Amino acid sequence: MSRIRSSNRRKRTVALYAFAGLFVLSAGLLYICRQDVFGAASKPKITEFKTERSVWLADWRWEAGVEQLGNVAKGLTSLQLFAAYFDESDRLLFTDEFREALPVVQQEVDRGGLNRLFLTLVNDIKYQGGGNVQKDSELVTRLVKDFSSRSSHINEIIAAVESYGLSGVELDYERIDDKDWTNYAQLIRELHARLIGKGKELRVVFEPRAPIERLDLPEGPVYIMMAYNLFGNHSGPGPKADDVFVRQLAARMKGLSGQPYIALSSGGFDWHGETGKAAGITERQAADLASGATSPPVRDKASGALHFEYMDSSGAKHNVWYADGKTLGQWIQAAKSKGIYNIAIWRLDELGEESLKQLQSTGSVQIE
Repeated sequence: MSRIRSSNRRKRTVALYAFAGLFVLSAGLLYICRQDVFGAASKPKITEFKTERSVWLADWRWEAGVEQLGNVAKGLTSLQLFAAYFDESDRLLFTDEFREALPVVQQEVDRGGLNRLFLTLVNDIKYQGGGNVQKDSELVTRLVKDFSSRSSHINEIIAAVESYGLSGVELDYERIDDKDWTNYAQLIRELHARLIGKGKELRVVFEPRAPIERLDLPEGPVYIMMAYNLFGNHSGPGPKADDVFVRQLAARMKGLSGQPYIALSSGGFDWHGETGKAAGITERQAADLASGATSPPVRDKASGALHFEYMDSSGAKHNVWYADGKTLGQWIQAAKSKGIYNIAIWRLDELGEESLKQLQSTGSVQIE
């Protein structure tokens, strides 16, 4: 009898352990299933997008730009023709150079498979008798002051974009008066709505002083922040940008809708030692000047820019700062460190091989 009771106890013990093991196994499987179902939903969503490259081509140097366009067209998302100004009546004005360049540019764009060509408007006034005013703030005041003035301006923009068969328009209005920012934001909103209705696009360029944090900007347009001319013809010698400057501007851009661009500048400036005046130069011009420098160019660590001194034929000393492909690459990395991956380059004109490679770069970025 005792053997029977002992056998029964062993059976109950085995059954108890089996039940416990089954319970633990079931609990583990349930946990795994819950992780698959609910854990995946709690993980941050990963979005993958293609990094974009964009470049400007200026009407007054269009031949030099077209010369290099074929090398980079396949790596570009869009090309902007910097070619629309204003006359003394506040009407859009197009130069003879623009009309001459447009069919050639369109042919190169088609050949390179680049189907997005924009017209850039700048608030410069060109007078019929000669002379011009650059970045005229009063012109912007007149264009945006009320619904009637904005509508008239928008109608003219739409007509130009359709007439020239372009993908859209880009506004590059600078030195905007503080009192006009609200009306300017309204122009952006109204122009974007009209362009969308026509199957066209809008790009908007902001200079660093623009109060983008407090503007009520619509979603939809592509926004671009200028990250250059930290030093220039308004200052003494120095780089067009440095890493700190680029990172600060890129950080400010995070509040803009969509995937904005940061605009970087090729080339540099040549400062005359006696007058202090600065003249803009291309990368190729800077490299040519460097061949006659008193010492080889030195790369500035904080900006990646190259700088050197030389003496001109009259014996005057000059100080040159300029960007090459390595400089552009350093600025691009500075922008990326703050989450800005789309790059626009001012401008396509006598760029070096490494700079052209920066425009040819393609790829994708994953963000949470």
